[in-house]
Amino acid sequence: MKGRIAGAVLTVLMGAIMITGCSSRNKDDSGDMLNRIQDKGKITIAMEGTWAPWTYHDENDELTGYDVELGKKIAEKLGVEAEFVEGEWDGLFAGLDVGRYDIVINGVDVTPERSEKYVFSEPYAYIHTVIVTRSDNDTINSFEDLNGKTTANSNASTYMLLAEEYGAKVLGVDSLDETMQMVLSGRADATLNAEVSVSDYTSVHPEAELRIAASTPEANQVAIPLKKGEDTETLRKSIDNAIRELKQSGELAELSMKYFGIDLTRE
Repeated sequence: MKGRIAGAVLTVLMGAIMITGCSSRNKDDSGDMLNRIQDKGKITIAMEGTWAPWTYHDENDELTGYDVELGKKIAEKLGVEAEFVEGEWDGLFAGLDVGRYDIVINGVDVTPERSEKYVFSEPYAYIHTVIVTRSDNDTINSFEDLNGKTTANSNASTYMLLAEEYGAKVLGVDSLDETMQMVLSGRADATLNAEVSVSDYTSVHPEAELRIAASTPEANQVAIPLKKGEDTETLRKSIDNAIRELKQSGELAELSMKYFGIDLTRE
């Protein structure tokens, strides 16, 4: 009798464990990235940490910048904490591809090539690309003049690809400071970058003998890339809503004025 009761109890317990296990697996395998992020209580955001004023370290070595504050505000609206992970530019997308990071916030331009592989949020900034040369270099005055010249740019960046399109030989580097030093030293004829980043660099280094040789007539859209897939759609919509709310409240414009001195949130 006792054996049958014990067996019955064991059967009930096993059934409960199986139901619990199935419930946990169903929750984990929900296929919704936003749910997984909210279950963890954090969203993992990848960025370089070397590209002022987008993402950089201040005098106390604290990670800060326009994209850092934006990431914190988006995380807050999603009801989670922001976890920032720093890495080199091309590694950011490699980590996104394998799920190491949830999103990348790093002044990423929306391009046709990237749109084939990633889905983008609503734009949160609009920027122009400029060519920077040494002040005494008068051989480059347009993008067409890059043909046959040497430029320095971050590996796999929009700027590297644009320089290559115009026939330049591109030297891959890791940071904005390094690109500027290569131009100043003559190891590179020019570099391409965001106008606002160049402006920030020259304000910090007023002695740098650099000039803006040319600028794109139209602004590039800056947005947040996510992996393509049905499981990211809810997250993308939630990020879009967060960006719209930050625009409508004026908070995004305030951040832009704080870090760039101009409002980049409008075309």
